[in-house]
Amino acid sequence: MAFTALLVMPADARHRYKHHKPLTSRVEQPLTQRADQPLKQRGKRQPRARAGQQLTPNPAPQKTQDAPPSADVPVPQPRPVDTPKADTPQKQDQNAENPKSGGAPDLLKDERSGQKSQMPSEPPADMESEPEPPDVAPTPTPRPDVQEAEPQPPAVAPQPTSKPADAGDEEKMLPDPRSADVPADKMPAEEVACRERLKTLGVEFEEHKAESNPEIGCSIPYPIMLKTLGKSIAIAPGAELNCPMAEAVARFATDVIQPAAKAEFDADLKSIGQASAFVCRPRNGTRKLSEHAFGNALDIASFTLSDGKTIEVGLAPPEKDAKFLDAVRKAACGPFKTVLGPGADADHAMHFHFDLEARRHGGTFCQ
Repeated sequence: MAFTALLVMPADARHRYKHHKPLTSRVEQPLTQRADQPLKQRGKRQPRARAGQQLTPNPAPQKTQDAPPSADVPVPQPRPVDTPKADTPQKQDQNAENPKSGGAPDLLKDERSGQKSQMPSEPPADMESEPEPPDVAPTPTPRPDVQEAEPQPPAVAPQPTSKPADAGDEEKMLPDPRSADVPADKMPAEEVACRERLKTLGVEFEEHKAESNPEIGCSIPYPIMLKTLGKSIAIAPGAELNCPMAEAVARFATDVIQPAAKAEFDADLKSIGQASAFVCRPRNGTRKLSEHAFGNALDIASFTLSDGKTIEVGLAPPEKDAKFLDAVRKAACGPFKTVLGPGADADHAMHFHFDLEARRHGGTFCQ
């Protein structure tokens, strides 16, 4: 209003103030700048944004004239164009549309925020849990032990293994000098004497023809068939043995088994049940001929007493039977050179094996 009053002053007044241009210029210049530029608000400071809090800056006033930047204020570098995040598009748009105005501290904040924006952004949690599938599905490497190689035909057809010339010898029995024994035209004196002793003991027997098998090696030149082992002890079925073995069994039955039965059961021994006498065969699992192949062994499976009780050889007999069987088995080691029974091996689990196999220095094998 003051500027308008100067324009309408009378001519004489203008004449009086024509020499006061400095005053007019001082009045007109500030008024012109105030009309062209907006007034700055003083006393109010921009609130600072706390961590994790977004503040929306005040809209910038429209400038009619760009003021030259101050030489002391650093000009921030232009921010690279970042791909906006999926979950924060509005925040970046607001920062682009409403830049902060102020001094150097705000510009430094803009530089720091620009450096942070250049760092690679972390993917959101939901994108980490569901990774994008690859364009081509990876093929697992086959395991070497699972992969089976296709059989290739041999370059040369396999030839059958030739049988060695002496392979047939492996199936033959080892030689035994008794395999060559054959009966003579006249019975030897020792065989005659053995039979006389059997008769004295009351043993009943029958003469039997010679047993021989040259292919295997079995041989009994003067066998006998035992019917009884004394005046009151029978053997069933009849056992074909050589005479020395028959005599040893008869004496053992009379001198050992009979007293043991009387002591343990208060009864007499009536008969012996035999499981094997002469058998032309090798020992189980070997190429050596069994003592049965020469009528030199007897297997006993049971004992029958005068009161009708039968005691069977086995792995777990009753207590009284076990006591009797143990006494017989222990007493047999000496009169016989080999004694086997339950516990020795599976082949002798159900019977006693007695034989007269000759051993060094007259030794015995009892098990």
